[in-house]
Amino acid sequence: MSAQAGPAEQALRAAVESSCAIQVSREAAAAFLSSELDHWLDPSVPPDELDGLVLARLVTHEVRWVGQHFLSTDRLERLTAIRDRYVGRDPYLDAFLDCLLDKHEGRFWNRTYLALPVLEVLLAEHDLVPSGVAAMLAADIVRYELCAAHRLTEVSPVGRPDSRTLRTRMRHSLRFMTAHLGSAEAEGLLSAIAHEPESDLPALLLQLPTPPIALAGEWLELSVQPVSTVHDEYFFMRVLQAHEMAFTGMNRRVRDAIAALRDEQLGPATSLLEEVVAFMDRNASLFRMVATMRFEAFHTFREFTDGASAIQSEQYKRFEGLCGLPPAARLASPAFESVPAVHAEVSEGQDTLTDAYRDALATGRHPAELATIAGLLRTLEDSHRRWKSTHVTLATRMLGDARGSGYTSGVGYLSEWVDHRLFWRLPEIGVTEARGRSA
Repeated sequence: MSAQAGPAEQALRAAVESSCAIQVSREAAAAFLSSELDHWLDPSVPPDELDGLVLARLVTHEVRWVGQHFLSTDRLERLTAIRDRYVGRDPYLDAFLDCLLDKHEGRFWNRTYLALPVLEVLLAEHDLVPSGVAAMLAADIVRYELCAAHRLTEVSPVGRPDSRTLRTRMRHSLRFMTAHLGSAEAEGLLSAIAHEPESDLPALLLQLPTPPIALAGEWLELSVQPVSTVHDEYFFMRVLQAHEMAFTGMNRRVRDAIAALRDEQLGPATSLLEEVVAFMDRNASLFRMVATMRFEAFHTFREFTDGASAIQSEQYKRFEGLCGLPPAARLASPAFESVPAVHAEVSEGQDTLTDAYRDALATGRHPAELATIAGLLRTLEDSHRRWKSTHVTLATRMLGDARGSGYTSGVGYLSEWVDHRLFWRLPEIGVTEARGRSA
């Protein structure tokens, strides 16, 4: 761009500068963080002069250079001291440090790896909806990839992807994002990446949505702390976070649908279940995003993620439990044993969609409306089964015969449960798709 850039060019330049986080040298990142840690640990510094957001941002700069797995013991011990001294002062910082220190304290698992406590603070503090946060996470994947292209980061198996892979990844990310936001710019964004997204980098960045609250946006940016410096790990973590937020939103709707069925409010129950089915269908695009990850990249960073696995997804298991009490074999499987809090919720006899539907059916009232709901349960069952089959197919390609990072047999374990039904206690629901595993 020329020095005499017009207003339009200036706006595009501002988009790049504001959307792509400032990069500092590794040496500068280390020096800035050391100084900030000294500041926090100086007992003469008044607490109101300490800014948790600043500390988290400087930690993030260093993590981007070395990977969370490789933070020095001295750094981690000083951050532990800060956490212990100031716990309860800032919910964002509490959640951030809880996740960052997981490996150091021997409690690394899916929830802390994905910084889900930070996202939960975002939801609680700003009354944001999970589907909106999921859309922002997908938008951040696009931003991350475009900014890497802007910086001309090296294209390699562990660096940024080639143009073809980039277009595919961005297309699936944008479709997921716009499906949740209903953005009027969806077609424009999708057509803009049809050929060469790098050529329209500033314009694309300018069109990406941002969180409605500035502070939420600041912490959203800091809610991913990869264990490595492999390019694809950042994108992989954002996809898994979006998965958790999508199921969080689905669970809210399932609970509301159960309550509506109990109150014989079958119209609202139908609308809620239609939304749940739509969410389940959209979740397939998350696997399409993951399918753009390079094999070499995945196995390079996977070495450092032992103990954290998608089998530990609490929100997915909550979804299962809200649809209906799982059979004893399922409750005794690693799927539920790996999420003890959810296992307890399900085992204590919570109300479920299966029970609410059966009780409504037993009244003999509203047969037409209940037939519509039965059709939606069948559609949800079908969509869920397709989702699981896609998961097995993707895992087969990425894992092969390797064991799962959650200490299961990997693909073999996933294949065992493809035919497990959400509504197994409703034989009249059945499934409309052909049976048989598709591992």
